[in-house]
This record gives sequence, structure tokens and C-alpha cells, in this order.
Amino acid sequence: MILASIPSPDQGVWYLGPLPLRAYAFAIILGVVVAVWLGEKRWVARGGKPGQVGDIAIWAVPFGLVGGRLYHVITDYALYFGEGRDPIAALYVWQGGLGIWGAIGLGALGAWIGARRAGVKFLPLADALAPGIALAQGIGRWGNWFNQELFGGPTDLPWGLEIDPEHRPDGYADVVTFHPTFLYEFLWNFGVAGLVIWADRRFRLGYGRAFALYVMGYTAGRAWIENLRVDDVQMNDVLGLRLNVWTSLVLFVLAAAYFVWSSRRHPGREESVLREEPAVH
Repeated sequence: MILASIPSPDQGVWYLGPLPLRAYAFAIILGVVVAVWLGEKRWVARGGKPGQVGDIAIWAVPFGLVGGRLYHVITDYALYFGEGRDPIAALYVWQGGLGIWGAIGLGALGAWIGARRAGVKFLPLADALAPGIALAQGIGRWGNWFNQELFGGPTDLPWGLEIDPEHRPDGYADVVTFHPTFLYEFLWNFGVAGLVIWADRRFRLGYGRAFALYVMGYTAGRAWIENLRVDDVQMNDVLGLRLNVWTSLVLFVLAAAYFVWSSRRHPGREESVLREEPAVH
């Protein structure tokens, strides 16, 4: 079957009485559930206790949501601050706008706190969670489809994404189909998850190397997908590249350097996931 184009949903919000049910929120929640489920299976296989990943997620998920929103607001502050803007809208997470770098950064801090409280090592935990995080990111991108946001430039490819006129950026009023970057990133992230799972089984990655491989895989894809996008970003152009492209390039290099350093310093995998000191209560 050859697609003529990919239609965008007519709506992304449904109401159960006065309660709004938002597709963006459901995509994020489904991604978190999948990440916790897969992370739990991998964590138990590494010697962790059942239920620990769920307990740690209670710390990691809220931290990640706050970090993701902060990154978005900081890098696109003109949407919320200045003349004619409503600063309170910066709190409206359900309308979209979560920066993955802030989500990973503060989410990792929350996971570290949770790991210390559980008395387990952080690096093997990160390795266990890595492919699930990639899956969660891919699933979450379907929220962008419902919101008709973060799409790429014009295209006449048979899988071009139809965007309604009210969602098209300035200068693209007469363009009907755009690159479906949400779909590209969804497929790429699932491929990254598969790569990490395969490499972890084949080479018994430890000491954070599975997580570093996930970072390398994700940022390699994000760099080229980001360059396809035409949405307006306040911090859009840094020496000719979007800020998120620079972030991807820097994180790729750092992750690759850590992977090589860790492979030489700590070959193999940790013998135990438990910390030496007692858990914090």
C-alpha cells in the first residue's frame, strides 16, 4: 500500500464531562508505563529486586517532567514572557512543550536520589532503564502528531504529513504536507532501543555503557531530524545550527568518550547492583 499522505487527527482533546482527556498526556503516560515495565524486567535480570524500578520512578518521573518543561520554557521563552504574553501559560504542560534534555537531566537526578534511597548503584540502574527510555521518547512523539506540532519542512513524499492551516508556521500557509518528524523519531527511537538491548546481551555492557550507547544512538538521530523541523524556536540559530543540534553533537561526543573510557577502566559488568553503604530512609 502506498500512502498518499498521513492525515493529522481532527482533535487531540476529548471531554469526559468537565474532565479533558488529552492525547499528548496519554502518550507521555504510556511511554512512562512502557519504560518502567521494560526497566523492571531488565533490572531484575541484573540482580535487582522486583518493584524497585517503580519506586525509583516515583522520584525520576516528576523530576523529569519539571526538567523537560524548564528546558522548553528557557529555550523558547518568547512564547511565555514579554509584551502580550501570558507567563502562567508556562505551566500548561498539557499543551505540549517538553525538552528532552531537561527531562533526561533532572530525571537522572531523581533516579539517582531514588537509587540512593533504595541502596542500589546508579550506573547499572541507568543501563537497565536505557532502552525503555528510548521507547518512551518514541511513544511520546505521537502526542506531537495529535497536537500538530514539531513537524518538518515541506515534502511531496507519499508519507507527507497533512497539517491544518492554523498550525502551519509563518511562510508556509500554502503548504499542505510536511515531513512527519514525529514518525521519524518514533521509528529511530525504537531502533535505538533494539540496538541497546542487542549490544547489552551480546557484550554484557556495564558501568553505564548501555546508557551511553543509548545517548549516542538517540543524539545521532536527533541531530538530523532536528534539522528537518521548521517550527520557530527562540534560541534557534547558534553558529548556523539549531541549539538542539549542538546539544546532540556535544552529548554524542561526551557519551562516546565515556563509553571508551569506561570500557578500558571497567571492562565487563558489575558483579552486584547493591551499594556498599546502607539504604537511606
